[in-house]
Amino acid sequence: MDRETACRIYSLLLKKYDDPGSPRTFLEFENPYQILVLTILSAQTTDRNVNAIRNEIFERFPEPEDLAKARTEEVEAIIRSLGFYHAKASHIIGTARSLVGRFGGRVPRTMEELLTLPGVGRKTANIVLNHAYGIDEGIAVDTHVRRVSGRIGFSSHPDPSRIEHDLMRLFPVEVWGNLNYLLIRHGRAVCTARNPKCSECPVRPDCAYYSLHSNCVEPRGSIRPRRAHGRPETLQTHSSR
Repeated sequence: MDRETACRIYSLLLKKYDDPGSPRTFLEFENPYQILVLTILSAQTTDRNVNAIRNEIFERFPEPEDLAKARTEEVEAIIRSLGFYHAKASHIIGTARSLVGRFGGRVPRTMEELLTLPGVGRKTANIVLNHAYGIDEGIAVDTHVRRVSGRIGFSSHPDPSRIEHDLMRLFPVEVWGNLNYLLIRHGRAVCTARNPKCSECPVRPDCAYYSLHSNCVEPRGSIRPRRAHGRPETLQTHSSR
Protein backbone atom coordinates (compact mmCIF):
# COMPACT_ATOMS: atom_id res chain seq x y z
CA MET A 1 0.00 0.00 0.00
CA ASP A 2 1.23 3.51 -0.80
CA ARG A 3 1.34 6.38 1.67
CA GLU A 4 -1.36 8.38 -0.10
CA THR A 5 -3.88 5.56 0.28
CA ALA A 6 -2.82 4.95 3.88
CA CYS A 7 -3.28 8.60 4.78
CA ARG A 8 -6.69 8.67 3.10
CA ILE A 9 -7.74 5.69 5.21
CA TYR A 10 -6.42 7.41 8.33
CA SER A 11 -8.50 10.50 7.55
CA LEU A 12 -11.64 8.40 7.13
CA LEU A 13 -11.05 6.60 10.43
CA LEU A 14 -10.36 9.91 12.14
CA LYS A 15 -13.63 11.32 10.83
CA LYS A 16 -15.56 8.30 12.12
CA TYR A 17 -13.97 7.90 15.55
CA ASP A 18 -12.46 11.24 16.53
CA ASP A 19 -14.25 12.53 19.59
CA PRO A 20 -12.48 15.46 21.28
CA GLY A 21 -14.17 14.61 24.56
CA SER A 22 -13.06 10.99 24.74
CA PRO A 23 -9.73 9.81 26.19
CA ARG A 24 -7.14 8.31 23.85
CA THR A 25 -6.60 5.28 26.03
CA PHE A 26 -8.98 2.56 27.15
CA LEU A 27 -7.27 2.04 30.52
CA GLU A 28 -8.15 4.32 33.43
CA PHE A 29 -4.94 5.74 34.90
CA GLU A 30 -3.69 8.82 36.71
CA ASN A 31 0.10 8.66 36.36
CA PRO A 32 2.95 6.82 34.57
CA TYR A 33 3.19 4.17 37.30
CA GLN A 34 -0.47 3.27 36.92
CA ILE A 35 -0.48 3.04 33.11
CA LEU A 36 2.64 0.86 33.26
CA VAL A 37 1.13 -1.59 35.75
CA LEU A 38 -2.27 -1.67 34.02
CA THR A 39 -0.77 -2.27 30.59
CA ILE A 40 1.28 -5.20 31.88
CA LEU A 41 -1.89 -6.62 33.42
CA SER A 42 -3.89 -6.13 30.21
CA ALA A 43 -2.12 -8.95 28.35
CA GLN A 44 -4.57 -11.66 27.23
CA THR A 45 -7.58 -9.95 28.81
CA THR A 46 -9.85 -6.98 28.18
CA ASP A 47 -9.33 -3.40 29.27
CA ARG A 48 -12.71 -3.58 30.99
CA ASN A 49 -11.50 -6.42 33.19
CA VAL A 50 -8.34 -4.51 34.07
CA ASN A 51 -10.25 -1.33 34.88
CA ALA A 52 -12.49 -3.36 37.19
CA ILE A 53 -9.57 -4.13 39.53
CA ARG A 54 -7.62 -0.87 39.19
CA ASN A 55 -9.09 0.80 42.29
CA GLU A 56 -8.35 -2.16 44.50
CA ILE A 57 -4.77 -2.60 43.38
CA PHE A 58 -3.83 1.08 43.60
CA GLU A 59 -5.59 1.62 46.91
CA ARG A 60 -3.49 -1.23 48.27
CA PHE A 61 -0.29 -0.30 46.38
CA PRO A 62 -0.49 3.43 45.57
CA GLU A 63 3.24 3.84 44.83
CA PRO A 64 5.96 1.66 43.29
CA GLU A 65 7.54 1.36 46.73
CA ASP A 66 4.36 -0.27 48.07
CA LEU A 67 4.11 -2.77 45.23
CA ALA A 68 7.81 -3.58 45.48
CA LYS A 69 7.26 -4.83 49.04
CA ALA A 70 4.09 -6.77 48.24
CA ARG A 71 3.68 -10.48 48.82
CA THR A 72 3.01 -12.41 45.64
CA GLU A 73 -0.07 -14.11 47.10
CA GLU A 74 -1.59 -10.76 48.01
CA VAL A 75 -1.22 -9.42 44.48
CA GLU A 76 -2.47 -12.66 42.93
CA ALA A 77 -5.66 -12.48 44.98
CA ILE A 78 -6.46 -9.06 43.51
CA ILE A 79 -5.66 -9.85 39.87
CA ARG A 80 -6.83 -13.48 39.74
CA SER A 81 -9.79 -12.60 37.48
CA LEU A 82 -7.43 -11.37 34.75
CA GLY A 83 -5.93 -14.76 33.98
CA PHE A 84 -2.22 -15.68 33.98
CA TYR A 85 -2.16 -14.12 37.43
CA HIS A 86 0.97 -15.97 38.60
CA ALA A 87 3.10 -14.49 35.82
CA LYS A 88 1.43 -11.09 35.95
CA ALA A 89 1.92 -10.77 39.71
CA SER A 90 5.57 -11.66 39.29
CA HIS A 91 5.95 -9.12 36.49
CA ILE A 92 4.39 -6.14 38.22
CA ILE A 93 6.17 -6.81 41.52
CA GLY A 94 9.46 -7.24 39.66
CA THR A 95 8.81 -4.07 37.68
CA ALA A 96 8.07 -2.12 40.87
CA ARG A 97 11.31 -3.35 42.41
CA SER A 98 13.22 -2.28 39.31
CA LEU A 99 11.60 1.15 39.40
CA VAL A 100 12.61 1.59 43.03
CA GLY A 101 16.05 0.03 42.80
CA ARG A 102 17.23 1.36 39.44
CA PHE A 103 15.13 4.39 38.52
CA GLY A 104 14.47 6.16 41.81
CA GLY A 105 10.82 5.11 41.85
CA ARG A 106 10.12 6.77 38.50
CA VAL A 107 8.91 5.19 35.27
CA PRO A 108 11.61 5.45 32.57
CA ARG A 109 11.09 7.75 29.60
CA THR A 110 13.01 5.74 27.01
CA MET A 111 12.21 2.61 25.04
CA GLU A 112 15.54 1.02 25.94
CA GLU A 113 15.02 1.40 29.69
CA LEU A 114 11.37 0.31 29.63
CA LEU A 115 12.27 -2.88 27.77
CA THR A 116 14.50 -3.92 30.69
CA LEU A 117 11.47 -4.17 33.01
CA PRO A 118 9.82 -7.56 33.66
CA GLY A 119 6.80 -8.20 31.44
CA VAL A 120 7.42 -5.16 29.24
CA GLY A 121 7.67 -5.55 25.46
CA ARG A 122 7.44 -2.99 22.69
CA LYS A 123 3.65 -2.81 22.84
CA THR A 124 3.62 -1.94 26.53
CA ALA A 125 6.57 0.42 26.17
CA ASN A 126 4.91 2.27 23.28
CA ILE A 127 1.68 2.68 25.25
CA VAL A 128 3.50 3.99 28.32
CA LEU A 129 5.65 6.42 26.35
CA ASN A 130 2.70 7.79 24.41
CA HIS A 131 0.11 8.06 27.17
CA ALA A 132 2.39 8.92 30.09
CA TYR A 133 4.85 11.23 28.34
CA GLY A 134 3.48 12.09 24.89
CA ILE A 135 6.47 10.39 23.26
CA ASP A 136 5.88 8.56 19.97
CA GLU A 137 8.79 6.21 19.42
CA GLY A 138 6.72 3.51 17.75
CA ILE A 139 3.20 2.13 17.35
CA ALA A 140 1.67 -0.29 19.83
CA VAL A 141 0.43 -3.42 18.04
CA ASP A 142 -2.23 -5.39 19.88
CA THR A 143 -4.65 -7.99 18.56
CA HIS A 144 -6.98 -5.37 17.06
CA VAL A 145 -4.20 -3.41 15.37
CA ARG A 146 -2.77 -6.63 14.01
CA ARG A 147 -6.10 -7.83 12.59
CA VAL A 148 -7.18 -4.50 11.10
CA SER A 149 -3.74 -3.81 9.61
CA GLY A 150 -3.74 -7.18 7.90
CA ARG A 151 -7.26 -6.86 6.55
CA ILE A 152 -6.94 -3.33 5.22
CA GLY A 153 -3.55 -4.08 3.71
CA PHE A 154 -1.21 -1.99 5.84
CA SER A 155 0.94 -5.06 6.50
CA SER A 156 1.06 -8.66 5.33
CA HIS A 157 3.16 -9.89 8.25
CA PRO A 158 1.84 -11.76 11.31
CA ASP A 159 4.71 -10.65 13.55
CA PRO A 160 3.90 -7.53 15.63
CA SER A 161 7.38 -6.05 15.16
CA ARG A 162 7.07 -6.30 11.38
CA ILE A 163 3.56 -4.83 11.49
CA GLU A 164 4.87 -1.94 13.58
CA HIS A 165 7.67 -1.35 11.08
CA ASP A 166 5.22 -1.29 8.16
CA LEU A 167 2.90 1.14 9.95
CA MET A 168 5.79 3.43 10.85
CA ARG A 169 6.82 3.45 7.19
CA LEU A 170 3.33 4.35 5.97
CA PHE A 171 2.38 7.03 8.48
CA PRO A 172 4.10 10.20 9.74
CA VAL A 173 5.29 10.14 13.34
CA GLU A 174 2.77 12.81 14.32
CA VAL A 175 -0.12 10.34 14.02
CA TRP A 176 1.48 7.18 15.46
CA GLY A 177 -0.16 7.44 18.86
CA ASN A 178 -3.57 8.31 17.46
CA LEU A 179 -3.32 5.57 14.83
CA ASN A 180 -3.21 2.92 17.54
CA TYR A 181 -6.37 4.36 19.10
CA LEU A 182 -8.25 4.54 15.78
CA LEU A 183 -7.35 1.00 14.73
CA ILE A 184 -8.46 -0.37 18.10
CA ARG A 185 -11.74 1.54 17.90
CA HIS A 186 -12.31 0.25 14.37
CA GLY A 187 -11.38 -3.30 15.34
CA ARG A 188 -13.85 -3.30 18.22
CA ALA A 189 -16.74 -1.56 16.50
CA VAL A 190 -16.62 -2.65 12.85
CA CYS A 191 -13.65 -4.80 11.84
CA THR A 192 -14.39 -7.47 14.41
CA ALA A 193 -12.65 -10.82 14.55
CA ARG A 194 -15.83 -12.65 13.55
CA ASN A 195 -18.45 -11.34 11.14
CA PRO A 196 -16.89 -7.92 10.41
CA LYS A 197 -19.48 -5.25 9.61
CA CYS A 198 -18.11 -4.38 6.17
CA SER A 199 -21.32 -2.56 5.19
CA GLU A 200 -20.62 -0.03 7.97
CA CYS A 201 -16.93 0.42 7.15
CA PRO A 202 -15.88 3.84 5.80
CA VAL A 203 -12.62 2.49 4.33
CA ARG A 204 -14.01 -0.46 2.38
CA PRO A 205 -13.22 1.06 -1.07
CA ASP A 206 -9.52 0.83 -0.12
CA CYS A 207 -9.71 -2.36 1.97
CA ALA A 208 -7.95 -5.46 0.66
CA TYR A 209 -10.17 -7.78 2.72
CA TYR A 210 -13.37 -6.23 1.38
CA SER A 211 -12.08 -6.29 -2.18
CA LEU A 212 -11.35 -10.00 -1.87
CA HIS A 213 -14.44 -11.11 0.02
CA SER A 214 -17.17 -8.86 -1.36
CA ASN A 215 -17.18 -10.86 -4.59
CA CYS A 216 -17.70 -14.10 -2.66
CA VAL A 217 -20.97 -13.18 -0.97
CA GLU A 218 -23.85 -15.24 -2.28
CA PRO A 219 -26.79 -13.00 -3.27
CA ARG A 220 -29.90 -13.39 -1.15
CA GLY A 221 -32.42 -15.68 -2.77
CA SER A 222 -29.89 -17.34 -5.04
CA ILE A 223 -30.42 -21.02 -5.80
CA ARG A 224 -27.69 -23.34 -4.60
CA PRO A 225 -26.75 -26.19 -6.94
CA ARG A 226 -28.23 -29.53 -5.95
CA ARG A 227 -25.83 -32.29 -5.08
CA ALA A 228 -25.99 -35.23 -7.47
CA HIS A 229 -26.97 -38.49 -5.80
CA GLY A 230 -24.02 -40.76 -5.08
CA ARG A 231 -21.37 -38.28 -6.26
CA PRO A 232 -19.26 -35.90 -4.22
CA GLU A 233 -20.11 -32.23 -4.44
CA THR A 234 -17.48 -30.53 -6.57
CA LEU A 235 -18.65 -26.93 -6.53
CA GLN A 236 -17.25 -24.96 -3.60
CA THR A 237 -18.92 -21.82 -2.37
CA HIS A 238 -17.38 -19.16 -0.16
CA SER A 239 -18.99 -16.72 2.20
CA SER A 240 -17.65 -13.54 3.71
CA ARG A 241 -16.45 -13.86 7.26
